[in-house]
Amino acid sequence: MDLNPTSNTDPARVVLVGVDFGRDPDFDDSLDELALLAATAGDVAVARVIARRKAPDAALFVGSGKAEELKALVLGEQAEAVLFDQALSPIQQRNLEQFLGVPVSDRTALILEIFAQRARSHEGKLQVELAQLQYLATRLVRRWSHLERQRGGIGTRGGPGERQMELDRRMIDERIKQLKIRLHKVERQRNTQRKARARGGQLRVSLVGYTNAGKSTLFNALTKAGSYAADQLFATLDTTTRALYLGDGNSGALLSDTVGFIRDLPHKLVEAFKATLQEAADAHVLLHVIDCASPKLLEQWQEVERVLAEIDCADTPQIVVFNKLDRLAEIERPRSLVDAVQRPDGRRVLRVFVSAYSGEGLPELRAALARAAVGEDLLAGLSVDALPPPMELLLTQVPPFND
Repeated sequence: MDLNPTSNTDPARVVLVGVDFGRDPDFDDSLDELALLAATAGDVAVARVIARRKAPDAALFVGSGKAEELKALVLGEQAEAVLFDQALSPIQQRNLEQFLGVPVSDRTALILEIFAQRARSHEGKLQVELAQLQYLATRLVRRWSHLERQRGGIGTRGGPGERQMELDRRMIDERIKQLKIRLHKVERQRNTQRKARARGGQLRVSLVGYTNAGKSTLFNALTKAGSYAADQLFATLDTTTRALYLGDGNSGALLSDTVGFIRDLPHKLVEAFKATLQEAADAHVLLHVIDCASPKLLEQWQEVERVLAEIDCADTPQIVVFNKLDRLAEIERPRSLVDAVQRPDGRRVLRVFVSAYSGEGLPELRAALARAAVGEDLLAGLSVDALPPPMELLLTQVPPFND
């Protein structure tokens, strides 16, 4: 079900809006990530607006004054929609649409739309449809505003608008039940496949990381799988598992690629993709892929750790893979491709610098996985200074291990 029935194949001209309430340290005052999300959905950002408030306005989220500015900007730029970086309530969304005269969406709806465009497998499509319907079920208040409303009081009868909403709600509830039943069957099939793989005794490795960190490119480089990879957000939604060669005399491993995480990933999507993310939960080792050239490196790292905790993967052994080494300037390159790093929760883990694009660091990563496959402690016998908070030295100048 398309959350934006008026969408077409032409890029929509959109205005991006972010509201800083002074409480979110990860607030993106550039709206760069929202712009990337919009571009991924096929829209083009024609203007960006930052508002600052102490609290959201109950009716218009940004307040009447800023809403007037937005309306003038929409008219001046001939914008076709407005995208908010924060979640809007159904009432706020309806009021803004009526006031601005164009469709209004929030970050959650935009991510859902992207997922709907990108889902390819049967399971992925079911998961996205479930998340969309659960989101839409809370927003029926805005779907039938042109019809008569039911009036309160004993003895009054509901108008056609209220009856239509009730009918839609019943249809959505029934479809949600059907989707949950079908997803449960798919999950049982996937669990059967996992058990079969577990009986094989091979090391199970799962790629996790922020979207566009290069997981699929790394997956292809390690397995020669030829999976779809692109420099865009959420290029991969469906989990793919392939055999991973670890060297002569080693039984190898099974490597799974999973959906990327993002800041404020809608909880409904996390719930819907629990079956897919179970690959990460069942892994022996997580390869946490991080874009080492990203200016938001630390924030992205922390967000992935938060989602991993939500799906009960916080204690799964990790190897942190700093990808896109080829994008670092010469003076930013590390002294060694292999060292240790301190996670945001304070635990120390192995770190490997790689370039999935050029292949640099991949032999070192395979060697680390080969050691993990035979049960070796990856940090045994290695010494490294702990990084001081707030981890200013994430990229460079970490002392190499002592032999």
